Amino acid sequence: MMRLAGILAGLAIPAFAAEIPVSERHSGYDLMSRQTQAIQDDDAANPAMLWVLEGEELWKSKAGPGAHACADCHGDARVTMKGVASRYPAFDVAAGRPLDLEQRINRCRTDRQQAPPLRFESRDLLAITAYVARQSRGMPIAIAVDERIAPFLDAGRQDFQRRRGQLNLACAQCHDDNWGRHLAGSVIPQAHPTGYPLYRLEWQGLGSLQRRLRACMGGLRAEPYEYGATELVNLELFLMWRARGMTLESPAVRP
Repeated sequence: MMRLAGILAGLAIPAFAAEIPVSERHSGYDLMSRQTQAIQDDDAANPAMLWVLEGEELWKSKAGPGAHACADCHGDARVTMKGVASRYPAFDVAAGRPLDLEQRINRCRTDRQQAPPLRFESRDLLAITAYVARQSRGMPIAIAVDERIAPFLDAGRQDFQRRRGQLNLACAQCHDDNWGRHLAGSVIPQAHPTGYPLYRLEWQGLGSLQRRLRACMGGLRAEPYEYGATELVNLELFLMWRARGMTLESPAVRP
């Protein structure tokens, strides 16, 4: 951690970060090596596709006392789920707040299937989320913003720009102002969530955007929000809106 603090101290960290212009936005894919890009590009080599295949089976599997499958209501995911992941997080009327895709899936399980919710970061939840997200690959991110969701979007923006932890840094200070530079040997990305859930070589497994956000908070020596916390979903919402118009890559591969 002392080494990380020293490296961060050497970066240009202005008091207030400037948002990246739309014309200059890049996916983390653009900053990866050609070898890692090749892993993502080839479905036969992309290890995340193992989770997608499991998710397809879960989509057809019956759950709950009524023995209902996702496919019983939604049919062929290749048709009905096309474009869904590109719109989440989205406002949920019953909850009175935005839900991310994992929460939406769990809401369907509890309300429609009368089945227990899947645990955050469990293999099953990651698998079915990856399968749903896979149907939107290649589509532009398009978060709908109206008066209901605007306060949550603003809260996410403020959290992104707020200094936190013992290192007293904000997300924006790395990802808006120092993207493309190196931190501990790794290229700093712009933090556009174009590929989640994604396979990280560092993790040797699939993980959600919430997992990545919590890891960043821990790196700043800040107390991470709990999985499913409103604050995390607000951050997800802002990051997806910030990446509006960019192409969804799910399930992506990252270093």
